[in-house]
Amino acid sequence: MTLSGPAQRKPSSPMPPITVLAVDDNIIVRAGLISLLEASDGIRVIGEAGDGAQAIEQTRALEPDVVLLDVRMPVRDGVSSVEELAELTKVVMLTHTEDPEVIETALRRGASGYLVHGHFTLDELERALREVVHGNGSPLSPIAATALLASMRSAPTAPAPPRPTDLGLTDREAEVLAAIARGLPNAAIAKDLFLSEKTVKNHINRIFRKLNVSTRAAAIARWNGHGEAPGERTTG
Repeated sequence: MTLSGPAQRKPSSPMPPITVLAVDDNIIVRAGLISLLEASDGIRVIGEAGDGAQAIEQTRALEPDVVLLDVRMPVRDGVSSVEELAELTKVVMLTHTEDPEVIETALRRGASGYLVHGHFTLDELERALREVVHGNGSPLSPIAATALLASMRSAPTAPAPPRPTDLGLTDREAEVLAAIARGLPNAAIAKDLFLSEKTVKNHINRIFRKLNVSTRAAAIARWNGHGEAPGERTTG
């Protein structure tokens, strides 16, 4: 349903707020998520839904910048809905599910990121959403990144990871990509490598161009020696 009613307006942010559709079948969890999101000046919740079918309908009607999508829901679950939603807008999975197969499937079907409840702060969530909306991020909670990498490394035919020079990366770009593979957001990478966030973003953009990918999940897959990456679609 679409949210309505008076709301207390806070001073405007330097950047326009990100519009969000919150999707979770648990009314209490959904209400808590909306309350958390609305505590930020940089996020505006414009609608909510209780299953994947409602999410698709609301996304078409409201055109949010990003959909925060749960995994396990009645009628139509998040994993079966993400591909259709990703054709309409950005999608970030936001769930308690830590199953590596679910994570990999969601990313392969078009999710721009995968966040696990309890493993991020409001500031980290807002930063992750901005990175997704502005096209230079695919946020993964550290626990999701670990599960995804473990799943990839256990694949029976997985080749050895390529060396940075094989991928055409500089040493610094390789350091940034290794940090991405650990699930670190841009701010943490900047702190670890003593760089500015702008410099980190520039490195990430160059990495994406060199690897011919558009998401962090895809870059991680290339870094670990896999061909077609989760989150990347084959064209042609």
